[in-house]
Amino acid sequence: MWLIHSSIGRKLVMSISGTVLLMFLLFHLSMNVVAVFSPDAYNVICALLGANWYAVAATVVLAGIIVLHFVYAAMITLQNRKARGNDRYTVSTRPKGVSWASQNMFVIGIVIIGFMILHFSQFWYKMMFAELLGHHEVTLCDGSVVSPQDGAAFVSYYFSHLWVVIAYLIWYVALWFHLTHGVWSAIQTIGWSNRLWLKRWKVVGNIVATLIFLGFAFVTLFFYAKSLCGGSCC
Repeated sequence: MWLIHSSIGRKLVMSISGTVLLMFLLFHLSMNVVAVFSPDAYNVICALLGANWYAVAATVVLAGIIVLHFVYAAMITLQNRKARGNDRYTVSTRPKGVSWASQNMFVIGIVIIGFMILHFSQFWYKMMFAELLGHHEVTLCDGSVVSPQDGAAFVSYYFSHLWVVIAYLIWYVALWFHLTHGVWSAIQTIGWSNRLWLKRWKVVGNIVATLIFLGFAFVTLFFYAKSLCGGSCC
């Protein structure tokens, strides 16, 4: 099948799956921003996206797309290493016009996947998965008991820990590097680009990546600052 064996087919799958994941990131960011202005509204969204059949189905599909994206990234990386042969061991400067992110996309992707595991263990596992198991209460490490649908409580709790905040900020930086290359590369692979528009799409990619980075970082730092104030001054 050409989507598996063809270089163009593999890149096309990477581009389409990456675009879907980008749309999810924007949706997730919108949810998180809601938590800043209205924890109650955020919890309403969490309830709608809890252990409902449509939310579970969407989660399964999303997980499949993440796995597909990562597997194809590994296939493309191995293909490129095989094509370079012994040349990959030579020391050389980065070619002009080639970004650091584009040369290290797979490594950056591994970092992102690693932090996603942390994120899932802190939120998805204790929220949707806990609901699926029939748990109506979840005990946090500080001994407090919260509902799996009280997403605002989870956000407030985890982002009150400095090490969690630092870990997430590192994740956002890795995500920024990944998106600065991934956005315009996906558009180019799909065929919505030419010499005139390539530079413009790169600018668009940088803007999108920066907005996503700043949005997630803002939410994280907001709740950390709120925790320092005892939840009363922010």
